Amino acid sequence: MHGRQSPLLLDVVRERTSALHAEAERSGFVGELLRGRADRRSYAVFLRNLLPAYRELESGLDLHRDSPGIREARRPAVYRSAALESDLEALCGSDWSRVVPLLPAAQRYASAVAEAALGDGTCLIAHAYTRYLGDLNGGRILRDLVARSLSLDGTALAFYSYPQLADVEAFKSSYREDLERAGLAAPDPERVVAEAEKAFHLNIELSREVAGAGR
Repeated sequence: MHGRQSPLLLDVVRERTSALHAEAERSGFVGELLRGRADRRSYAVFLRNLLPAYRELESGLDLHRDSPGIREARRPAVYRSAALESDLEALCGSDWSRVVPLLPAAQRYASAVAEAALGDGTCLIAHAYTRYLGDLNGGRILRDLVARSLSLDGTALAFYSYPQLADVEAFKSSYREDLERAGLAAPDPERVVAEAEKAFHLNIELSREVAGAGR
């Protein structure tokens, strides 16, 4: 991936993770959600178990806010932890952290993100790509699907809302460019690609555990 004629980092990431992306959309809870077969309890479990990874990602990005590469990837307007907490409170009440189970896959995912924040933190680029660009790309469609299939109103859909962004589509394009610049600053782009593959595997494992917990 070095040299003037090398492909852009995110193009390599997309190519290397395309099969995993398709698997993630078919597997476990996400597959059930996309087919309109999810219920509120499973959805709450899903959000609860995404939260630790987002917390670690946002903590890592803040830690490395002045580092080349990370400062391009760090955009607090897309941070999702507070939105997830808001939705969980709307779904389950203020004691959601006690009543909704935290699964082993969530702990493995969060630990992997925390590990990615070690050293120069450039592996966080992969997790920002996987989570934030994924959220932005599928947000509107998923919001409508979740609202319809689970009969939710806006109080439980903060995860899909970006009140700080005047134009989500324009931001999505600019953020992709930000992540490309971050990738250019990474001393070992191949590590970022490998981390993106790992992130998809972790998401698939989490989705499957959430589906199993709902049975």
